[in-house]
Amino acid sequence: MLGLTLGCAGPAGPAPADPDYRSEIERWRAERDRRLRAEDGWLTLVGLHWLEQGETTFGSSPDNDIVLPESAAPARAGAFILEGDRVRVRSLPGSGLTLDGKPVAEEELRSDAEGEADVLRLGELRLFVIRRGERYAIRIQDPDSPVRLGFTGIEYFPADPGYRVEGRFVPYEPPRAIEVATIVDVPQKGIVPGYVEFTLQGKTLRLEPFLTAPDDAPWFFMFKDLTSGKETYGAGRYLYADPPQDGRIVLDFNKAYNPPCVFTPFATCPLPPQQNWLDIRIEAGEKVYGEH
Repeated sequence: MLGLTLGCAGPAGPAPADPDYRSEIERWRAERDRRLRAEDGWLTLVGLHWLEQGETTFGSSPDNDIVLPESAAPARAGAFILEGDRVRVRSLPGSGLTLDGKPVAEEELRSDAEGEADVLRLGELRLFVIRRGERYAIRIQDPDSPVRLGFTGIEYFPADPGYRVEGRFVPYEPPRAIEVATIVDVPQKGIVPGYVEFTLQGKTLRLEPFLTAPDDAPWFFMFKDLTSGKETYGAGRYLYADPPQDGRIVLDFNKAYNPPCVFTPFATCPLPPQQNWLDIRIEAGEKVYGEH
């Protein structure tokens, strides 16, 4: 699945097979595979539970708001308490819940919006708070997730240096605020500093980056193309690129990758805005995984 084949990006013929570029793409694919298979990677997600104001109980008994496996949790392990924009956890005696290796009685929890989220452990499970828009949820990971254990690797289009393009960055003055849809219908706010104009397959195209802060690096792009819903995931793919240098930016579509929601229903993927729907086939990067 990680093998590299060089092809062409259009009628101009095959691009040169640069050994250094070949090695770069091999390394990128291997690192992508490693991150997906990691004990805290996207393949380990087994739950996503949105919090309402007040208490949300958790444990293995079916009458809990969050029902956990009997092998990992007692019948009643505790509760998450959302008050305004603060989340804390309160555990019951004997629950086995820990934070940083120490038993937890009651503790306020940092979400992923505050940097690195506090990770609770209960047996093999990992539980932490995420914030999306104005909403909070508990995300659950299990390193023994069937998705992780059954992962068969990613299929790629033949890698082609012709899909590594240099574009011209045109800034917006001032940068624009944007709100994009997500797979969970919770809009995500961001910043668009401008657009990248580039040429591919004889067409002049544009893509807008999506930043969560003005100093984000690398820059994050979401796009759809005419392979979406066919060879690639219908909702689009993602791509990172270094910020522009002297008004130029490099987009390497051989590094286009699937959103996490391709692998799990417990992700909260943002979706490409319509201005990032490209009217060409981008036959580069990751193909769709599974039955999406």
